[in-house]
Amino acid sequence: MSIVVDSPAALPSAIGRTATGEWFAIDQERIQAFADATEDWQWIHLDAERAASGPFGATIAHGYLTLSLLPRLTAGLLDIAGTSMVVNYGLDRVRFLQPVIVGSRVRAVTEVAAVEPTPTGYRVSLKTTVELEGSSRPALVADAVALVVPEA
Repeated sequence: MSIVVDSPAALPSAIGRTATGEWFAIDQERIQAFADATEDWQWIHLDAERAASGPFGATIAHGYLTLSLLPRLTAGLLDIAGTSMVVNYGLDRVRFLQPVIVGSRVRAVTEVAAVEPTPTGYRVSLKTTVELEGSSRPALVADAVALVVPEA
């Protein structure tokens, strides 16, 4: 279920509310494509045979791959009417807590943590946890910031 807000000006009413996304599978093809895009070809990500006897028992997703999926994992979790655009403003804090083993499923849980008016719109701080299916410990936590620009 998403967090629905009637307008950017109403964002402060969403502080403390949370929304949970759908499960999303991380397959080897995605890990390979990310490795190719970033030129990070460590064996723990790509060599299934070697990784089978490594510390995780299989290949794992890059931490930055999991982080880069935040837009996909959080899509639709915050629905703000009367918005012309939402721009990634950055990250205040990120922690990679557990590896994402190939074939795992992840999902995002997002909480609106703070809202600040700016000359352009509203700066929204989102505390996002990427859960790992079947684990009590998340794959990562991130304090993301977005700039919400109202319609003109």
